[in-house]
Amino acid sequence: MTSSAADALLAGNRITLADYRATHFGWSVTNGVATIMLNRPERKNPLTFESYAALRDLFRQLAYATDVKAVVIHGAGDNFCSGGDVHEIIAPLIDLPMSELLLFTRMTGDLVKAMRHCPQPVIAAVDGVCAGAGAILAMASDMRLGTARSKLAFLFARVGLAGCDMGACSILPRIIGQGRAAELLFTGRAASGDEGYDWGFYNRLCTPDTLLDEAAKLASELVAGPTFAHGITKKMLHQEWSMSIDEAIESEAQAQAICMSTRDFERAYRAFAAKTRPVFEGD
Repeated sequence: MTSSAADALLAGNRITLADYRATHFGWSVTNGVATIMLNRPERKNPLTFESYAALRDLFRQLAYATDVKAVVIHGAGDNFCSGGDVHEIIAPLIDLPMSELLLFTRMTGDLVKAMRHCPQPVIAAVDGVCAGAGAILAMASDMRLGTARSKLAFLFARVGLAGCDMGACSILPRIIGQGRAAELLFTGRAASGDEGYDWGFYNRLCTPDTLLDEAAKLASELVAGPTFAHGITKKMLHQEWSMSIDEAIESEAQAQAICMSTRDFERAYRAFAAKTRPVFEGD
């Protein structure tokens, strides 16, 4: 392949998202940190067919974004997300045939897949109501900051559905344990912020007025680190769920060898030798 062809290939697989125009949620990029704001506060920030699809497509694009190194997702006002909009999603679903219902459930599941497969760490800043699909968005994130007044509820049983929605029966037990996950998924009850923190769902609890700042600070710390290596860490955390210990050790050996070939690894060594702080550049 010629250098010009290689440049064209790479250019076609590199995008910037600072100028992305979101129509169904807020979006901004500052110093490598992208912020998604679910912004229907008058309804506690519910999702619609359109916002589901737009979020799925955006997270898919993040795999190729060169200007985004970490993502923060939060809700406008005093709540994170109340789930799928009752009037705009639940009501229309009642009249759909099975084939179209499956299209919808696959689309919502694809949002979780896109969140798990994008290389950037995703941080959910959860305040107030975090229910249904909103609870799934928080669950699918890599880290979660909450508040004491957070209300985490997987509401599916309360609307006549199974708790196995968008990967909940696979992911949630790995975060909080099988028994606790079973309780939330069978009952649909709300877990308090303190419960969520004690169970390991939240990495930390913040006050409502500092929550978003703390999430942005954490994201900035990640952006200042070896972001290529962070992407490898995220990938391995995800794919090792289905591996044996021997397979995981071999995969991690290969992954770490890749990271050892990066310039960030060399920068870290040279900074250590010079007794200075490394400045990582993500390559």
